[in-house]
Amino acid sequence: MSFRGLGLGRPNATCGMCAADHAKDTFMELKRKKIYRYLVFRIDDKEREVVVEKTGNPAETYDDFTASLPENDCRYAVYDFDFVTSDNCQKSKIFFIAWSPSSSRIRAKMLYATSKHWLRRELDGIHYEIQATDPTEMDLEVLKEHAH
Repeated sequence: MSFRGLGLGRPNATCGMCAADHAKDTFMELKRKKIYRYLVFRIDDKEREVVVEKTGNPAETYDDFTASLPENDCRYAVYDFDFVTSDNCQKSKIFFIAWSPSSSRIRAKMLYATSKHWLRRELDGIHYEIQATDPTEMDLEVLKEHAH
């Protein structure tokens, strides 16, 4: 098993997957510097690691984000959701979204499901997690309900 980029010299019994340094660094840039609105991650089967497939700049909308997810394949995503509270305070919450559409291959669904917990632990600073099999399960209204 490869643990490149993790600094871990020990095997992970639950999953042979690892996150590329770039994936964790990019997440930290979203979290701390706010230079991205969202990140889409995919599993590189050959390298057995999670890599950044797409980044969204801060001006991109939630529709831009959802359009960046494949219709028939699984992905992990992180979305930095900005909102204003009822007492007029500007807030931000980071959502982790496990995208697993019904139409994706069984093997992909299993691979993403078994690797999710491990990746989620690596991305420190996630406020909420959503598991979505179709777009309605991660509608903007769903994010708003969680965030308030």
